[in-house]
Amino acid sequence: MRLFVAVNFDDEVRGDLTAVVDELRRRSSKGTFTRPGNLHLTLVFLGECDQRQMEAARAAMDAVAFEPFRLCVEGFGSFKRRDGDVWWAGVARNESLSRLQADLIVQLRDVGFDLEGRKYKPHVTLGRRIVLDTSTGQGGLLGVSVSQPVHHIELMQSERIGGKLVYTPLYSVHSADGTRA
Repeated sequence: MRLFVAVNFDDEVRGDLTAVVDELRRRSSKGTFTRPGNLHLTLVFLGECDQRQMEAARAAMDAVAFEPFRLCVEGFGSFKRRDGDVWWAGVARNESLSRLQADLIVQLRDVGFDLEGRKYKPHVTLGRRIVLDTSTGQGGLLGVSVSQPVHHIELMQSERIGGKLVYTPLYSVHSADGTRA
């Protein structure tokens, strides 16, 4: 199973992000756009895992303590690719988020995960292989500025069902104050 650890968004933030995805879709000649239910912030991508690794990921998540914090999604941009760009919504600099992500990496490595060493650049993927329509360009694309409290993180499974990418929460860890989302 393909796994990652993420912050999932509440309905309000997901709705605001979906409006940006819809506008991006209208201004593009091609692309694969993130479905509303799949909008999330990845903390750590684990890749293909077996049952033992899934249990190890759960133990690593349990070992990370964090206080609730506010996550702000703002602005947008793209990573240039030959076959079309990856468009994303940005995440404001946040020490609590950075510390949570770094602590997760340490705990996951301690239980045997071999993780990428590149610097964490938090973003929300809006779409892949996107080519903007040259007649509309990116001028006037909707920006985004939304926030939500983060009280829990989730272990997610990524799978194709009926040809569509579906993300399913498998396990959740709540903040140190015990707040339930």
